[in-house]
Amino acid sequence: MHNLGNTRSAQQSNHLLLTPDTFVRTTLPGMKGCAAIVHAGPALGAGFTQYTAEFEPGGELGGTIVQRFVFVIEGTVQLDVRNQQSELSARGYAYVSAGLEHRISATQKSRVAVIEKPYETLPTIPPPHLIVSHEDKIASHPLEDDPGLQVKCLLPDEMSFDFAVNTMVYQPGAALNIVEMHVMEHGLIMLEGGGIYRLGDSWYPVTSGDFIWMAPWCPQWFGAIGKLPAKYLIYKNWNRHPSADAHK
Repeated sequence: MHNLGNTRSAQQSNHLLLTPDTFVRTTLPGMKGCAAIVHAGPALGAGFTQYTAEFEPGGELGGTIVQRFVFVIEGTVQLDVRNQQSELSARGYAYVSAGLEHRISATQKSRVAVIEKPYETLPTIPPPHLIVSHEDKIASHPLEDDPGLQVKCLLPDEMSFDFAVNTMVYQPGAALNIVEMHVMEHGLIMLEGGGIYRLGDSWYPVTSGDFIWMAPWCPQWFGAIGKLPAKYLIYKNWNRHPSADAHK
């Protein structure tokens, strides 16, 4: 049935809600048997690029000279780097530093969240190291002592890393305890469940599959609604002085 021009997708100067009914697929350089749904990038005003890669069996992602983080939403992919092979199944993830040659290919039909960003060096800090891991290996902790809101930090909180990626799980009825406003920008993809997101002066129903971009200082708040937990994967720029932000 035609939606007659209706959609939950919305764009404002300080935020974007992109829902699956408006997704447009494209092929990025180097991709084979793979398509990208580009969610955020410099054209939007973001200091990073985020997209969902949809692989056919045997498909390849293509290379990049910037640092890359991948999180497997569905399926299984293989990471080849430094003559070593690693299999990433659902909820598996990897961080590959800028300039490190690697290959990511699918062993079956797969969906992968991809985050790419130019690396911001620090004079006395060595570059970050390769990480291959799985969300299940990461301990969770409550946000602001709320046991109904659990956070897993997928990257180490070390100064060498210039961004952070976390998963956050809200039990039904759990919510952020404040409306946040801060210098960091976010890229967020809903993985499970749903709820209500406040972005700027607007309130949006969101559900699994939706993507949200939040610019610096965008007022933001989320509350989980429904009988099942809500979960999302969220990016933020981190560990750098605000005057050095790539998007400034």
